[in-house]
Amino acid sequence: MPRRLRRRAAVAGHRRGRAGTGGALAFAAGPSGEWCERGARRRGRGRRTVAVGPVGPGAAPAAALSPSRLGAVLRRALWWLVLTVTGGVRRHGQLPPRGCVVVANHSSHADTAALLAALDARHRPAIGAAADYWFASPWRRRVCRVLAAGFPVRRTGGGMDDLLSMADGLRAGRAVVLFPEGTRGADGAVGAFHRGALVLAERAGVPVVPVAIVGTDRLLPKHGRLRPSPVRVRIGEPLPPSATPEDARAAVAALHARTPAKPLRDSPVRRRVAAVAASRLGLLLAFVWACAEALSWPLMPELLLGVACVAVPRAALRLSFAALAGSLAGALLALQLANTGLQLPAPLTTDRMRAEVRQELAAESASAVRHQPWNGIPFKVYAAEAGRADVPAADWFVESAQARGGRTLTVGAAFAVLGLLLCRFRRHYGAYVALLAAGFAAGLSLVVAGWS
Repeated sequence: MPRRLRRRAAVAGHRRGRAGTGGALAFAAGPSGEWCERGARRRGRGRRTVAVGPVGPGAAPAAALSPSRLGAVLRRALWWLVLTVTGGVRRHGQLPPRGCVVVANHSSHADTAALLAALDARHRPAIGAAADYWFASPWRRRVCRVLAAGFPVRRTGGGMDDLLSMADGLRAGRAVVLFPEGTRGADGAVGAFHRGALVLAERAGVPVVPVAIVGTDRLLPKHGRLRPSPVRVRIGEPLPPSATPEDARAAVAALHARTPAKPLRDSPVRRRVAAVAASRLGLLLAFVWACAEALSWPLMPELLLGVACVAVPRAALRLSFAALAGSLAGALLALQLANTGLQLPAPLTTDRMRAEVRQELAAESASAVRHQPWNGIPFKVYAAEAGRADVPAADWFVESAQARGGRTLTVGAAFAVLGLLLCRFRRHYGAYVALLAAGFAAGLSLVVAGWS
């Protein structure tokens, strides 16, 4: 479209919007930071929208400047998935259809994730973030902008200008999310609100929406570690732009008091298992179990990892390494004992297993152990037969570390992921253990029968 016609269309659209004759005036941010006008006019039952791009040399096409909600949709999906895995997120209420300033209580860094997961992507929520913290380094700045749609707000002067720069976005229908307390609270109480959010709402002519967030203080406590907890987000009735900070704080506090803070239901069995698995006793148990399995014990250490890593996923890595160390220590001991002619009991093994391992060792020496993670033959059979075949201990250790290490660490990581995915159902942990035991028994029976 020629420049002169674009200007005329822009003026006409602006006049229709201001005249109040069924037209609406909206603003949309372009990639260059400029704002373009859109005049919309209803005719009968239909609706026609005229999009006008920026006027001037090098102006991009109007389609390229249309606001995309793709980033907001992806962010919402990401944080909804994360919070679903860590306990679930539930929203009560909804934002008004047009732009608004959202004011919420602040007790955790997870508050931002909760709001991005709960608020509609059509509002393209933008989160006000402390410039001296989230924008102090390049990597934090990228994380804040990409994952949280954050914009910097200075806390040491100039913060009001930072807030007012979002006024056009509010008129365009965006939701600007602010934490008026200015910092995270430590006791769960809603602190005093600063006036910046209210000034922004009044300047932009949009409502103030109080929102209460419950559960994030348990999910990610201040100066604490992440732990599963359900999160609730309750959206209140909009307040007029003329509301005071005291009005907004009272509304958020009332919503917070009305929102139940229920922790996840847990299984007593899981709590006991987690207490042992996360302690030094758990590491010792994993080491001894794996060492005994490499000598004579019929139950694989992966069974222990399946029980312990699901109960406490954060301990999966160290438990897996402890089990790997036990397997290697037991294998070296079994090798030396077999060299001396001592034969340990080997329940649930068959002569066919031993014959297969002898053939593999004769053809491949120590590297034959690489078949063990896949063929179902117990590790102790390989260790004993390697000792009888006079396989060098150094070669055996290197090959066993690779074969067992890949399997043990992969299984531990898989059970840790499963534990995270099932954390919302931890009250059924006892049933999970029963199913795991039944599945392991059935699989072991099939392996033994297949090698008989």
